[in-house]
Amino acid sequence: MKKIEIGKKITVEDVYNVSFNNDVKVELNPSALNGINKSRKIIEKVLNGKGSIYGINTGFGSLSDVRVEKEDLKKLQVNLIRSHCAGTGKPIEDKYARAMMVLRAHNISLGYSGVREQVINSLLFFLEHNIIPIIPEKGSVGASGDLAPLAHLTLCLIGEGDVIYRGKQRKACEVIRELKGEKLELEAKEGLALINGTQFMTAFACLGLMEAESLLKHADIIAALTVEGVKGTFVPFDIRVSQIRPHGGQLTVAKNLSALSKNSEIAESHKNCNRVQDPYSLRCIPQVHGAVRDAVGYLRKTVETEINSVTDNPLVFDDCIISGGNFHGEPIALALDFASIAMSEIGSISERRMDKMLTPEFSGGLPAYLVRNSGLNSGFMIAQYTSAALVNENKILSYPSSVDSIPTSNNKEDHVSMGATGARKFVQILDNVETILAIELMAAVEACQQRHPLKPAKPLIKAIERVRELVEPLHEDRVLSGDIQKIKELIKSKKLLSEVNIE
Repeated sequence: MKKIEIGKKITVEDVYNVSFNNDVKVELNPSALNGINKSRKIIEKVLNGKGSIYGINTGFGSLSDVRVEKEDLKKLQVNLIRSHCAGTGKPIEDKYARAMMVLRAHNISLGYSGVREQVINSLLFFLEHNIIPIIPEKGSVGASGDLAPLAHLTLCLIGEGDVIYRGKQRKACEVIRELKGEKLELEAKEGLALINGTQFMTAFACLGLMEAESLLKHADIIAALTVEGVKGTFVPFDIRVSQIRPHGGQLTVAKNLSALSKNSEIAESHKNCNRVQDPYSLRCIPQVHGAVRDAVGYLRKTVETEINSVTDNPLVFDDCIISGGNFHGEPIALALDFASIAMSEIGSISERRMDKMLTPEFSGGLPAYLVRNSGLNSGFMIAQYTSAALVNENKILSYPSSVDSIPTSNNKEDHVSMGATGARKFVQILDNVETILAIELMAAVEACQQRHPLKPAKPLIKAIERVRELVEPLHEDRVLSGDIQKIKELIKSKKLLSEVNIE
């Protein structure tokens, strides 16, 4: 069984593995206990004093000036969780809930939150037994962290929420009792520690990032197939072109396309043709795909920092407790918006390449819509419409959530990130791009095979074979929705990447 230790540095891949595999064991690194216990002792010392410290013995948000007496501090924490469970919408998928739990457990394991070890153990218990808190997808403005989603998670830890266990919705308290666990009894500061943070948006960012990086590799393979299919030229991908504009992403894509075109019979057959230049959607693949890679690279850098950061408030240090703003989601919100815009461009340029394959004036003599007896048959005509519809949707979805801010908590929280909205939009954009690429892949395979007996480069032949295992050639009209879904699942599975090795 694979093990991941929290309380020391974790990776995006760790979060991804925990999210999809309930057989991955998550454990607390023993060395983290010293910091956890030390910060808790500082909190307990404060509780015996006369001062007021936010969230420990005061109200929350605009009520932070209201002191709460010692005998009410446990009730304060429970009230906090109940009152903040105001989310709405459908429950998030299991993978995001698991990502939230491991991220939250890791965050408070870093020793600055002032919680007891039992709080972390409660989260690990849920992960170990694959108990999935029901967390509504909407309700966070990404300011004092993802308050509503994390409150719904915490509600389950204290036995008051509903969970999914073994495929059925049940009361959290029943499942905990059945598994001989213990409901979490919140002490001072612990409810606040569990809901102050960016773990909702960061969970979506982690899993979306892994998906985006996979789609970018698929996009290079699919684009190369399209260039082959329309008898485009690979000459603009000469590495010397990119070396004098050496953006990292552009260089990588140029190398990929050069490798994917090596010893191509199709490319060799029209080396001396009269076409001077290809359209930008073909000629500028390194520049566009490469820029998107760099944007997604920024998201990775931001996420890697965020998952190993402390986003609680207030923070417990050796000599003081500081009320700060690490819970604010702006770093993730901006990176998600940038990545959303960038990934929308992958869909946009893919749809344009798709169009070139369907148009005889650009396709190097292929039949209209890649089907025999065009007119009687419509071929891939409407599949391109689907791509266009999804590109349009992505343009709307890629409007940056982070440019908006609606003050909350009686104007105490007067600037918010809206990062949770950006996170949900990001994964929807990725799903649309996956479909757009699946449609281009189907068409590109069709185009390449219509060049028979000429063959594309060997790596692309492998890709064609994988597609043909799932989808037959389009000799005449048939329903394409099922075929699109099959190829989308192929992309999601990453099987192509295991056979076609690119950067």
